[in-house]
Amino acid sequence: MLLKNFEYFLPRELIAQKPLKPRYRSRLLVLNRETKKLVHDHFFNIGKYLKKGDIVVLNNTKVIPARLIGRREGEGRPIEIFLLKKINKFNWHCLLGGKKREQVFDVGFEGVKLKAKIGKKNNDGTWQVRFNLSGNKFWQEVEKIGEVPTPPYIKGHKKYLRAKKDFYQTIFAREKGSVAAPTAGFHLTQKLVNELKGRGVKFVFVTLHVGLGTFAPIRAERIEDHWMHAEWFNLSKYTADILNNAKEDGRRIVAVGTTATRVLENCATAPLPHQNFFSLVPCSGETKIFIKPGYKFKFVDALITNFHLPHSTPLLLASAFIENGEGVKKNEGIKILFKVYKEAIKKKYRFYSFGDAMLIL
Repeated sequence: MLLKNFEYFLPRELIAQKPLKPRYRSRLLVLNRETKKLVHDHFFNIGKYLKKGDIVVLNNTKVIPARLIGRREGEGRPIEIFLLKKINKFNWHCLLGGKKREQVFDVGFEGVKLKAKIGKKNNDGTWQVRFNLSGNKFWQEVEKIGEVPTPPYIKGHKKYLRAKKDFYQTIFAREKGSVAAPTAGFHLTQKLVNELKGRGVKFVFVTLHVGLGTFAPIRAERIEDHWMHAEWFNLSKYTADILNNAKEDGRRIVAVGTTATRVLENCATAPLPHQNFFSLVPCSGETKIFIKPGYKFKFVDALITNFHLPHSTPLLLASAFIENGEGVKKNEGIKILFKVYKEAIKKKYRFYSFGDAMLIL
């Protein structure tokens, strides 16, 4: 399929610039894949669409203060180092901002003991960077100077962002490692979670550290030619057992966001002889799973997601999930999704990271 089939026009004023208070006040657009029926609601009413026994799967990754501003030693020119993925004890893959030469040079940071040595450039446009500190000492210094990164379409709220350190975290963020938030989880507050638990909805956690695999736009003309960056994930035996038991009982698996979805689909294996469903194998490591139209979902039954950017891998995943609905024809998923988006734009829904939500059943 061609990339141009995955673009749409969005009025700039519909790009949400900060979250609502409380966050569960965001709007909710519910799509039934079988009937194509749309329902306009609010996220605090999501319990109307969930059932007792449903298992809601959340990504508990935590966004790190990945943006570091330093200066070249001996020159004083500023340079931005964007932490992307840890390689080992002292080394990271990073993005670099500012003017740079393709040669080794040192970077210092004002007021802290942290130093960096910029190494060679990788084929994917990232750079190898070696720091002088590791472990807790590294994070103590990074916390002093690092900024939590935000998407480039978030404008004009610098004071707000600095004052609200948790603005770009979900309430269940625990495992440090992401450079972008799993934004579908933003809509859940502790009050709403407690309410849903009281109705018999259960919650479990997986981890996927969000990186370029999630937020890098697709640039290939044919989406089949897109190369996914690897992202680290973990599915524990505890979580896998709960989900497999639920699946065997015929209960629904509701993934919150495309990152949680990718973990589950990555770990789903063919049915055993005595089973009629795909089951999960607990595992951790790196995944490059690219879910696009034509993919057959193995484990996820319902998806809570936001409204996504054109040419993005989450947009393709959402359209693929719709395409897996009963009675939906091949390549029809993106057409249905864009009809939904057109209706959302007409109703002035808020889009992207801090925007409103969709529930796809």
